[in-house]
Amino acid sequence: MLAANVATAEFLKKHEIPALYRVHDGPPPERLEKLRAFLGELGLSLHKGKDGPSPKDYQALLASIADRPDFHVIQTVMLRSLSQAVYSADNNGHFGLNYEAYTHFTSPIRRYPDLLVHRAIRSVIRSRQETPHVKRAGAMSIPKARIYPYDENTLEQLGEQCSMSERRADEATRDVVNWLKCEFMKDRVGESFPGVVTAVTGFGLFIELTDIYVEGLVHVSALPGDYYHFDPVHHRLSGERTGRSFRLGDTVEVRVMRVDLEQRKIDFEMAENTLNAPIGRKQRQTEPTAATGKAPAAPDEQPVRRAKKPKDETAEAYFPSHAAAKNAEVRKSREMKQALMSDAKRATSGKPAGKSSGKSSGAADKPTKHRKGPPKSGSTSRKPKGKS
Repeated sequence: MLAANVATAEFLKKHEIPALYRVHDGPPPERLEKLRAFLGELGLSLHKGKDGPSPKDYQALLASIADRPDFHVIQTVMLRSLSQAVYSADNNGHFGLNYEAYTHFTSPIRRYPDLLVHRAIRSVIRSRQETPHVKRAGAMSIPKARIYPYDENTLEQLGEQCSMSERRADEATRDVVNWLKCEFMKDRVGESFPGVVTAVTGFGLFIELTDIYVEGLVHVSALPGDYYHFDPVHHRLSGERTGRSFRLGDTVEVRVMRVDLEQRKIDFEMAENTLNAPIGRKQRQTEPTAATGKAPAAPDEQPVRRAKKPKDETAEAYFPSHAAAKNAEVRKSREMKQALMSDAKRATSGKPAGKSSGKSSGAADKPTKHRKGPPKSGSTSRKPKGKS
């Protein structure tokens, strides 16, 4: 199949026919930078050239780590660093397969781009063009406008539409498969299964169960009691207080907690065997680095430890009585302030209207005495109230 697709692409190039190619660009710069940071932590590296790593560099790295126990993890991260393949009229090659030209020609025809490629080949066969790559057996020539009326602009629009249709088809396939997996797991709620961490995000861990390939989510709120920080470069969640970390490729045991057929989601939580396991990831990280003379991996988490503010906020969340005491003090101070203000208002507005003499106006010019506290028993501001 690969040989047929490559031969078809070369045929279209030699006859200078505009067609839809299967294009797969190299990794974007931001993904490549994250990949190199991840590989650097493991003591690995990719070729650093002006044009970036080539497919041969990817293949050489995978061949060199074939015997490592974390091969599956490294391979997954490398695949996620690549771009998605699309259909385009511009032949930019296929990075993943390391082909300069590649198209979809497979028979039987399964896609609309396959049909367009067959029409392009037929336009050459049924033309009068002299070419050593075509042997005609008396077939009549047909105008190209009837067989293949496409230019580059039209093909580019068709390529975008076909790429979007492919994405929708993939999503529909995944949706059906996820529904079937949920249907299979709905009678197994409460059971425990071994699994592998296949993805790490800021909101939790995606676990794929071993042997049955069912994937579910362990939400970050369901992890052991700690405040976890997400490290996107190293693909892990690290506990701030306990030092426990969950990383891409870790083997864990989870319990099925909930299955939602409508949303096609499965919720897991860590089983007791995983929670009771000794916390030794920090030691395993520092031992190899000490042997190589490099800086230990523990300082990667130190910036998180220096950030005291998140730790204080979480402490208040776990001790609501502290917040309640603070609220009570605020309410008490507000009530005292309102009482003092009300006393001051009564002292100034409680005088008779006909007694506005110089003394009363002089007393009214000194409201600060009443604001500092309750008026004294012998003060002049209380004398008008005593008179009838």
